[in-house]
Amino acid sequence: MLTINKIMQRWVILVLMIMFAQSKAEAQTSQPTWWFGLSGAANFNFYSGTTQRLNNSLFVPTAFHKGEGIKPFGSFLMEYRPGPYWGGMLNIGYDGRGGQFNDVIAPCNCPATLETNLSYITVEPSIRLGSPISNLYFFAGPRVAFNLGKDFSYTQEKQPDTDGELSAMRNTLLSGQVGVGYEFQLSPASNENKVVLSPFVSYHPYFGQDTRTIESWSVSTLRTGVALKFGKGKATAVIPEAPQVVVPVRDVTFSVRAPKYVPIKRQVSETLPLRNYVFFDEGSSQIPNRYVMLSKDQASSFREVQLQSVQTESMTGRSARQMNVYHNILNIIGDRMRSNPGSSISLSGASLKGPKEGKEFAEAIKYYLVDKFGIDANRITTDGRTKPLIPSEQPGGKKELTLLREGDRRVDIVSSSPELMLEVGGGMMKPVNIDAVQVDPMDSHVVFQVGGAKEILKTWSMDISNDQGNTQHLGPFTRDVVSVPGNNILGDRAEGNYKVVMTGETKNGLTVRKESMVRLERQTETLEKAYRFSILFDFDKAKTIDSYEKFLVETVVPLIPDGSRVIIHGHTDIIGSDEYNNTLSESRAMQTQKIIERALNAAGKRNVRYETIGYGEDINQSPFDNNTPEERFYNRTVIIDIVPN
Repeated sequence: MLTINKIMQRWVILVLMIMFAQSKAEAQTSQPTWWFGLSGAANFNFYSGTTQRLNNSLFVPTAFHKGEGIKPFGSFLMEYRPGPYWGGMLNIGYDGRGGQFNDVIAPCNCPATLETNLSYITVEPSIRLGSPISNLYFFAGPRVAFNLGKDFSYTQEKQPDTDGELSAMRNTLLSGQVGVGYEFQLSPASNENKVVLSPFVSYHPYFGQDTRTIESWSVSTLRTGVALKFGKGKATAVIPEAPQVVVPVRDVTFSVRAPKYVPIKRQVSETLPLRNYVFFDEGSSQIPNRYVMLSKDQASSFREVQLQSVQTESMTGRSARQMNVYHNILNIIGDRMRSNPGSSISLSGASLKGPKEGKEFAEAIKYYLVDKFGIDANRITTDGRTKPLIPSEQPGGKKELTLLREGDRRVDIVSSSPELMLEVGGGMMKPVNIDAVQVDPMDSHVVFQVGGAKEILKTWSMDISNDQGNTQHLGPFTRDVVSVPGNNILGDRAEGNYKVVMTGETKNGLTVRKESMVRLERQTETLEKAYRFSILFDFDKAKTIDSYEKFLVETVVPLIPDGSRVIIHGHTDIIGSDEYNNTLSESRAMQTQKIIERALNAAGKRNVRYETIGYGEDINQSPFDNNTPEERFYNRTVIIDIVPN
């Protein structure tokens, strides 16, 4: 489901497209310097934060967090435009910010609702930026609001309805707004008296809109409406339109990189990092059943090495296999503590409901290790917290809180025993080594690169034709680099020559066409073993790839032979914007290559080829799904494949 912010972004883009499509009337009189008028709009209000104490006499049993509502806005307006490029605007009027919170369930298992009727007298001065060749304009400025209404209505099943006024309301709010509008001329171009109708949309973020001096309730507003403006201009000569100048678009480049032979399968030795987290489901303090739980007899015979040869074939041979190993994390800890009697651990449970439930999480894990693996209880300490040691949800954060809070509902496993833990850019457990078979390994992929695609093209597609006239259509794509398994192109053929035609549409509607040739040949003999490493990142932390330089230089680089191929892919989870995640994954992947490249050059190994791509949150390329916090945490990764020549 799209977040409210993403919905608003797309809605604004649609309004802009409609506005740009309109034509501008040819002016025969000058535009007025001063404009006066009225405006009316609908405020789409979005609530976030926490509200529970409604006034000094009513503290409801269950807190309200999110909500929404639509309320009216009306104003008197004045504009000053000394020229076509800039000016000033002032709106003074009534501003409705009311709405209804999402329903909650009280401890008596009774539905409860809360509706508010907030309203303000608002003063909104703005800077106006326009253009002499378009009726489109932008505006931004502060908002000063004086509280007018603060009524609420609270209902709870089996209780009398309560109407009243909210307490601890801020009498004055200082916030901001940014918006865009378009002016339709209603009066003839030759008239000195001008009348325009101006639809507009503006966004009022939550900054400065904490409505009360207690709790954390804030309001974001998307305002859409129309203004009617009047002004008086002066007669002027008609200026003919200047001829339109067509500026040529920078060309894109197209290249194809293909393996000399396309391997079907490859043996891989993978070093799998282990997160020291166990996540718990909302509403339960029991260990989720997705974690592998053993009986006492099964635990007595369990050894970590049993996980080394787990075979799960998929496109990359990674997702199901890794999750199976990770979901054995409690059994891995039990085996390591049983084999190392001097080791100990601390379990820190976290829950937004409070430290009590957090400690219940930790005690559930302790009980499992003591009961099933026979670990001395004195070697395990537990505590409870509201937030984990490294929280994902940060103070003031308003976006995608549900996913962030799922990641914070967990137990952190901490230990100073080197037999259990390994510091690799942060606290993580010692990795597990896995020998596995990859189907369609990464070195079997054909890489198509369209230089400048993100800047120049809306989308691009490919038609791949073999020498028998059969054609595969792939796309549409928007990124610069696309990786396709060679076996998908070959199908049931052992080899073939292929013509690749790339067709793209530029952002101004032109068509771009590029061609290339590629030969593919399937390789069936046994291949030399490859190596795979992963490095993991915490959510939205400033930690850079440099934190992993020691691991990359001392562990990864010695396994890269001269003449080999190093494939580096960056990924993120689905939290955050697409553009931000693409940039983040590309940056981490490129920084990883630079560190490896420097170390190889220092060792005299210069005949190494690189394939480095950042996929962001692309669900078609991500190592895992994003349904559970475990999967999202493992998607925040850079994967390094070392493939012999």
